[in-house]
Amino acid sequence: MFSKFFIEHPIFASVISILIVLAGAISIGLLPIAQFPEVVPPTVSVSAVYPGANAEVVAETVAAPIEQEVIGVENMIYMSSVSASDGSYNLTVTFEVGTDLDMANILVQNRVTLAEPKLPEEVKRQGVNTKKKSPTIIIIASLASKDGRFDELYLSNYATLRLKDTLSRIPGVGDVGIYPESDYSMRIWLDPNQLKSRRMTTNEVISAVREQNVQVAAGQIGQPPAPPGQNFQYTVNVLGRLADIEQFEDIIVKTGAGGRITRLKDVARIELGAKNYDITSRLNGAPSASIAVFQLPGSNALDVSARVHAAMEEMSAFFPEGLEYTIPYDTTMFVAASIKQVYITLLEAAALVFLVLFIFLQDWRATLIPAVTIPVSLIGTLAVLLAMGFSLNMLTLFALVLAIGIVVDDAIVVVEATVTHMENGLDRKAAAIQAMSEVSGPVVATTLVLLAVFVPAAFLPGISGELYRQFALTIAVATVFSSINALTMSPALAALVLRLPPENKNAFFRGFDRIFTRTENRYGTLIKTLVRRTAFMLLLALGLTAATGWQFTNLPTGFLPTEDQGYMLVHVQLPDAASQERTNEVLDRIDAVIGSTEGIVDWVIFGGYNLIDGTAASNAAAIFVTLAPWNERN
Repeated sequence: MFSKFFIEHPIFASVISILIVLAGAISIGLLPIAQFPEVVPPTVSVSAVYPGANAEVVAETVAAPIEQEVIGVENMIYMSSVSASDGSYNLTVTFEVGTDLDMANILVQNRVTLAEPKLPEEVKRQGVNTKKKSPTIIIIASLASKDGRFDELYLSNYATLRLKDTLSRIPGVGDVGIYPESDYSMRIWLDPNQLKSRRMTTNEVISAVREQNVQVAAGQIGQPPAPPGQNFQYTVNVLGRLADIEQFEDIIVKTGAGGRITRLKDVARIELGAKNYDITSRLNGAPSASIAVFQLPGSNALDVSARVHAAMEEMSAFFPEGLEYTIPYDTTMFVAASIKQVYITLLEAAALVFLVLFIFLQDWRATLIPAVTIPVSLIGTLAVLLAMGFSLNMLTLFALVLAIGIVVDDAIVVVEATVTHMENGLDRKAAAIQAMSEVSGPVVATTLVLLAVFVPAAFLPGISGELYRQFALTIAVATVFSSINALTMSPALAALVLRLPPENKNAFFRGFDRIFTRTENRYGTLIKTLVRRTAFMLLLALGLTAATGWQFTNLPTGFLPTEDQGYMLVHVQLPDAASQERTNEVLDRIDAVIGSTEGIVDWVIFGGYNLIDGTAASNAAAIFVTLAPWNERN
């Protein structure tokens, strides 16, 4: 008999349980933590810029060649693209759930490489970027100047140069976006009248700027092989790329007959400004620069959040005076609160199960055997979750809560059977062996029945199957571990620690037994009465079934429950072709409304940003609103 070996070798049974617990304990720190399983299909983005082109030109010259090559890439579900009026192009390729994102990125990159020879030269010069897309913003950190000494351009440039790279290197961060991404740039405003009088074209000016604003390697003087007697060797430094307005003004754009020189300042006005003004950022109504941190799919959201907070705190020590940061938007607050509450529920459920076991078994030794099953089964399950690529999320933790009541059943059967044979005169070891010869089959059968219920859910197709697969398999794995424990550790402990229940019970247990016996007798009387009224009971059952069916068909349906997560996302959409000035006027009114609303802590506004497709649009805006803690709101 399988269990007899472990009854005779209890140390071996203990080692098995200890190894299971150790494997699970090691896995706790390695499991990613998330609100729900990863059900969002993996995506890869392709982006390019055609300066000066409108949306139609971008669609014809950039989108068409790239999409002709990318379409049909392995495991692709669909793709969508946006060709914007600012010359930008963004393609999002969506793959089937479960596709390796790294491999998908490589496959798309290979297809884009095939399309590059067909693209305009200016687009190739700017570069075509292919990367794994991270659709989820988990944190927004905003820079602001409380005393007004730094403008939005300085804040954006500081975030790009000093903060972005550090945040991008944090494990689990998929991307970091700066809003607005207003890099310092020389803006050259051409005077068409001056160009006409000098018979010049825009392309001549562009060529002159491009040729004279370049970093070159000028070589060395005295570099070997050199003539004999060369005592020194010098590296030649030249001006290279231009850095200020005066240097740009002196660029020679044309040399006329007789040596007449036309400089850039003669035909244009030069100023230091931003590369683009398409997007603006506000923090609680004041100008700011915002850093949006995107989570890498499959990473630990809470760990990423903690690392971002720590990095911002560390870098803030080197901020110039007058520059401050705040984190007005953090989606992990709800995740952390939810996970914490589930942990509390898990402990409460375990305590209640232990209490119920003790009250009914009325002996701490008998209670210990099924109680040991709980940590062995639940902690051991974590090791399998890690091996299967699952995460600690609301569904897997909920499954563990439900599993607490399931995993103790087999151990209780073992204890009851062993005590019964001890009451018939067998010693503990013989009673345990005899009990296992009777209950081993039912224990295995019960496990197989539960597996038959939950395992098929792992094969459901689509996003629903991916969502509930982790829930079903978590319960199934915990059930398997409880059966292993019931066939190994439980009989070994029963043979070691069980004893016959005392004849003289204390007052509490005597009172409980009287109440339980009275309830049992009344229940028996009720059953006898109902058995004699078969027709009535059948009608009642049919009525309840019909009521259940009616409720099932009339209850509202949804993919996931609607929950108060502590924040809101607002998409602002104006009519097509609405200017940025018009959009900002609307945002001014929205700012006033949000600022006067109770229960709102912080809000960030990205003017000119379309929240739906993630592109710049003068007639759109995105608002991220953080609400006050749940206990501070009505």
